[in-house]
Amino acid sequence: MPTNKEKYNKRYGYSKDEGHSKSDISKKTGISMSILDKVYDRGIGAHKNNRSSVRNVKGVKGGPGKKMSPQAWAMGRIYSFVMGGPARKSDNDLWQKHKKSKK
Repeated sequence: MPTNKEKYNKRYGYSKDEGHSKSDISKKTGISMSILDKVYDRGIGAHKNNRSSVRNVKGVKGGPGKKMSPQAWAMGRIYSFVMGGPARKSDNDLWQKHKKSKK
């Protein structure tokens, strides 16, 4: 199953594993930097407060071995948010704020 990052890259015509800055994602999606910054900060907080949900670098939730960094976890949350994954539900207040700003 493709990751949200892979889905993003496919939708916007990038190579499968290409990474992006928050600024790049904001420009492509039209979601403001202030909203993406909040999603990112919540990702950092979730990494610190719920370590059991953090995947290891091989993608196994709570699995043994080296865990994803807080920064990688936060960027994963951004990709999930912009692609309609679980982070959009977790950060629904920010999604609603984005939708209001587009009207």
